[in-house]
Amino acid sequence: MENLKLIALDDEDLAIFSAHLQDAVVKTADMGFLPRLQRFAMVLNRFDWDQQVCANETVRRRTGLHFERVRDVKCRNMEEARRTGVLNLLAVTFIPGEAPSGFVLLTFSGGAEVRLEVECIEAGMRDLGPAWGCTHAPKHPVPEEVPETKDSAA
Repeated sequence: MENLKLIALDDEDLAIFSAHLQDAVVKTADMGFLPRLQRFAMVLNRFDWDQQVCANETVRRRTGLHFERVRDVKCRNMEEARRTGVLNLLAVTFIPGEAPSGFVLLTFSGGAEVRLEVECIEAGMRDLGPAWGCTHAPKHPVPEEVPETKDSAA
């Protein structure tokens, strides 16, 4: 597979970013906010859900992610990340404010969050080099089915 290169200009585009970045790992030292440039950037090791080398080996890729027009950055529940220096990205979402502004929310395992206040959605994501094999794929528990209930009033 060729290296991925995407841009995001709305919340639907961010949902595509989120799907590609689920389970990416990032060192806290590889994240930064440049206030003068209004840019937040990070370099992650993303799990490539689209590619599998063989039955027992999956692939990770080094990926750059940046957000433009960022007014402010807030972090929450980062105690674990400060101790280990590593975060596991679960989702990238957008919380609308007064259009077109709002907040981009980066949600990590353990309840850690980075919230970017943005003028509008303007972001880029790009693989930075070749993929490498890894033997452990991320696993998520499958939620139990909720049994249907019958309405007693019917």
